[in-house]
Amino acid sequence: MARTAAPAVELDVAGRTVRVSSPDRVVFPARGITKLQVVEYFVAVGDGILGALLERPTTLERWPKGVFEGAVMATRADSRGDAFYQKRVPQGAPDYVETATIAFPSGRTADEVCPTELAVVAWAANLGTLTFHPWPVRRGAGPDSTEKVDQLRIDLDPQPGTDYRDAAAVAPHLRELLGELGLTGYPKTSGGRGVHVFVPLAPRWSFQQARRATIAIGRELERRLPDQVTTRWWKEERGAKIFVDYNQMARDRTIASAYSVRSNARATVSTPLEWDEVAQVHPDDFDVLTVPARFAERGDLFAPLRADRDPALDCDLEPALELARRDEEEHGLGDLPYPPEYPKMPGEPKRVQPSRDRDRPKEDA
Repeated sequence: MARTAAPAVELDVAGRTVRVSSPDRVVFPARGITKLQVVEYFVAVGDGILGALLERPTTLERWPKGVFEGAVMATRADSRGDAFYQKRVPQGAPDYVETATIAFPSGRTADEVCPTELAVVAWAANLGTLTFHPWPVRRGAGPDSTEKVDQLRIDLDPQPGTDYRDAAAVAPHLRELLGELGLTGYPKTSGGRGVHVFVPLAPRWSFQQARRATIAIGRELERRLPDQVTTRWWKEERGAKIFVDYNQMARDRTIASAYSVRSNARATVSTPLEWDEVAQVHPDDFDVLTVPARFAERGDLFAPLRADRDPALDCDLEPALELARRDEEEHGLGDLPYPPEYPKMPGEPKRVQPSRDRDRPKEDA
């Protein structure tokens, strides 16, 4: 006999009624976590997830069939995957789902979901959204508000042969360097093997400036920890080190938000940390079932990064840009490659894999 689907459930989410269809659908089979539990998780950490997304154009990472063994993400080359990134507001969205217009590297534009209330998060979760990918800009009154970066995002990305512990060992050195540059960083788990560190900025910097500053920070970290850190774009050159993924600050490259659920068997959550916790925890400590209690106890450790934060918390990017200028003037270190789908940028080196480039001299770190 065919199993009868459970009737839809209606939740009161901050005064709005949000309908959860197929509430008993299992999203994470290894943990037995249902769609209703995922939606209820986001409501439980509501102030945190909304703070991470508030007024930010946001790409939705949707897994409508759940995270089952063998599930794959659709790509530009093959759209037949089980999950996909939704960069434009879905048709039929409720009238309380607001949008913001963003421009892609190609020059095309799109109206993306721009959360302004918690019901938007719950609605998106009902569509199978697990991970929210907000841009490091905020919607505002000005026509170019979504061109002004207000968060520096540094991704400490473990390469093969390294893991979370290696990223955690680099994190305090990054914190020290940021402090020297007058920048205050806030760490979180990626929900996978990495560590993310976000810095609140006054909303006046371009994507190019933010990316250039990230490159400079990565290079300085590499100089201090040459056996542990790399900024090499090409995987064949990285080795078993922590890669400072500077291209996460390029336009239309986003990082999973704080409190997002990650698409792995354990249903881990990208979780804000105190600095003294970074070396003491493991990403598997934080998941859909455990984070609500932590949030109730600790509150939102990423509150200083909210779009509606006190401007006194904003940092100045100029010292990091000065470091970039010194790199160029004293060491001849300019830009680094962009991702392959981006248009060629002024001053960018050749986008050719080093093992296939016979006429380019090796770049100094």
